[in-house]
Amino acid sequence: MRLTQEFYERDNVVKIARELLGKVLYTQQNGIPTAGMIVETEAYSWKERGCHAYEGRKTARNAIMFETGGSAYVYLCYGMHHLFNVTTNQAGTAEAVLVRALEPTVGLPEMQIRRGALKNLFHLTSGPGKLTRAMGIDRKLNGKSLLEHEVWLEDSGERITPARIEVSPRIGIDYAGEDARLPWRFTIKGNRWVSK
Repeated sequence: MRLTQEFYERDNVVKIARELLGKVLYTQQNGIPTAGMIVETEAYSWKERGCHAYEGRKTARNAIMFETGGSAYVYLCYGMHHLFNVTTNQAGTAEAVLVRALEPTVGLPEMQIRRGALKNLFHLTSGPGKLTRAMGIDRKLNGKSLLEHEVWLEDSGERITPARIEVSPRIGIDYAGEDARLPWRFTIKGNRWVSK
């Protein structure tokens, strides 16, 4: 069942980041579906220095974060990796969840074509830049509603209990000072698709 607008509009981005574990991210391009179960997320809020919209700073790049939750926020990192985020909360409150890793469920052959030859299958979608390439996600999807048919999320019925969730600081945001230590990264314990 597709996630609803109400799911995204809630005001607790950390809770949403936890609850996205086990949900399934889908893309549909040229009639070809691909999908993967979310196994790793990170929460970002305008209140902390790790966020692109820290202290309400609005730019052309992050403008979609200020809209009502339920859209794709896709940006280019280091000039080469597209990263996929789910916007949350109400209009005017900039928060989002970075999807960091997926366990492929649909369209594995297409994902492998997009990623090229890999020595280890577990490298296919085990990182935020890897999964966007495998899923065909780029800046063209930035701002797209997650309620439509190009990119969306579904509840597969998979229940990820608190005992199965590992909590840790987010990755690669040393610039955020003390905020870099916030325990806002969530992974499914023992899942082989989690980023290294």
